[in-house]
Amino acid sequence: QVQLVESGGGLVQAGGSLRLSCAASGGTYGSHAMGWFRQAPGKEREFITAISWSGSIYYADSVKGRFTISRDNAKNTVFLQMNSLKPEDTAVYYCAARRFATVSVNSGEYDYWGQGTQVTVSS
Repeated sequence: QVQLVESGGGLVQAGGSLRLSCAASGGTYGSHAMGWFRQAPGKEREFITAISWSGSIYYADSVKGRFTISRDNAKNTVFLQMNSLKPEDTAVYYCAARRFATVSVNSGEYDYWGQGTQVTVSS
């Protein structure tokens, strides 16, 4: 069983940056693909980015060029660097892990989820 805990959310002005962290414990973390999703009020959960165990990365078009995902397997942590933030990026951000090494954009294919961290971007 993998437990995920996100941190780093907060309030930032448009154009600013935030760095989210997701610390994993339990299970064989190094063999999991990791993803970040977000959910705004009244909207469905949305895929943002994911990184495979070997480091292959996929981004949603909405964040490509602004967000960067990385992982430190030695520290069992995945990061999401968010730059040039926009008010439409406001959402609860979730970290997720799946019991496979390859990435997926489908939230249903992730097995473990963090509790979420709020990101609010003011205009």
